[in-house]
Amino acid sequence: MGPLVALPPAGISPEQVIQRFAAKEADFKAAREHYTYNQEVKVQTVEGDTVDGEYKQSIEITFDDKGRRAEKVLYAPAPTLTRVQMTREDLDDIEKRLPFVLTTEDLPDYQINYVGRQNIDELDTYVFDVAPKKIEKNKRYFQGRIFVDQQDMQIVLTDGKNVPEIRKKSEENLFPSFVTYREQVDGKYWFPTYTKAEDNLHFSSGDVHIREIVKYENYKRFGSDVKIIFAGQEVKSAPDARQPKK
Repeated sequence: MGPLVALPPAGISPEQVIQRFAAKEADFKAAREHYTYNQEVKVQTVEGDTVDGEYKQSIEITFDDKGRRAEKVLYAPAPTLTRVQMTREDLDDIEKRLPFVLTTEDLPDYQINYVGRQNIDELDTYVFDVAPKKIEKNKRYFQGRIFVDQQDMQIVLTDGKNVPEIRKKSEENLFPSFVTYREQVDGKYWFPTYTKAEDNLHFSSGDVHIREIVKYENYKRFGSDVKIIFAGQEVKSAPDARQPKK
């Protein structure tokens, strides 16, 4: 990344940028529901240089013969994690919040502050800090920083963590900071392709070093008769041209 520069957006207000990227995020969220892809998850606990526990899963997101979205497990060996366990919140985060989407519908839940411009490889981005306005019971949120491509007005990188953490006498459920990268698919959408988390979780019983990698690969639009509409126009395939490097 280049340096963060405290300059306002060019020819547009921060509030207008937010409204524009949130509208495109809603379109992106709907479009991704029409794509098949593979998702590979690896979660490890690390002691020094040694991996002492691991959870792995590889699934294919596809559609059945009636066009309904389905998941097919390709690989899921027995986990060897002993110092932590995969909770419902962990699995839900992998599915819904590591590939963070901030749509127009989500805006009322978040405080969003513009902080400047920053270059990510060849991409010029607007940078915003994002945090939940309040924490409601049984709901989870993203807290951190998002990077919005100045040209496409879409999120291309997310850097933060999922909240709240759970700290009770009978239960501790802590979550690592992560970075999610997006790449351009079909010349139109910025889809999540890679997430990495590397963090020390401070449990009352001691610290646990956690490493987590999620890959989203082989995006393919489902069905020749499916039309993806973006900003009122049908999306046509185009070569992938722009992406932040991992």
